[in-house]
Amino acid sequence: MNRPPPRLYLVTPALDDTTAFARGLDAALNAADIAAVLLRLADADERTLVGRAKSVGAIVQRRNIALILDGRIEIVSRAGADGAHLTGIEAFSAALSALKPGRIAGAGGLRSRHDAMLAGEAGADYVMFGEHDRRGNLPPREAVLERVRWWADLVEVPCIGYAADADDVRALAQAGADFVALGDWLWTHPHGATAAVTAAANALAEPVP
Repeated sequence: MNRPPPRLYLVTPALDDTTAFARGLDAALNAADIAAVLLRLADADERTLVGRAKSVGAIVQRRNIALILDGRIEIVSRAGADGAHLTGIEAFSAALSALKPGRIAGAGGLRSRHDAMLAGEAGADYVMFGEHDRRGNLPPREAVLERVRWWADLVEVPCIGYAADADDVRALAQAGADFVALGDWLWTHPHGATAAVTAAANALAEPVP
């Protein structure tokens, strides 16, 4: 029985100018079926962060796409975001009570299978495998695919596979990811983010055995 095709999950750069970013984001969101946008914000005072989140939320949420903040649980409510993505099992566990039951609680940066299972058992709405670590390094591709396969075979909690480049999109779908995250390379694609999203969506539309 074939799995339904994964949906796309877009990850923004760490933004300090959401106005300049808005046009490209708006076009990219029109290009395909997007499940969620993970908004990363450069450091600023709380009022500024809330304003930036709201400006992006106005573009994202009017399409019924979830707006997820990267951390920043202290502004999730004020910004009207749909949830937060927490890096590491410790950060996830500490934030859970502030997010549940009304908002999405996503877990990433999970160093081991054990941490992933803890997040799933605690009530994560999704787990993510393959994103950058705190030093900006990506795990080996085969290790990410192996982790996605393991999770997809055993656990019902949705899994997001982070695509390090365009070639990873199809491979993560075949491994069993429920969502495929497109990160920094999306926004620097030589043909633009809209073309990159379109190509990724086309790759996911092919039936997965």
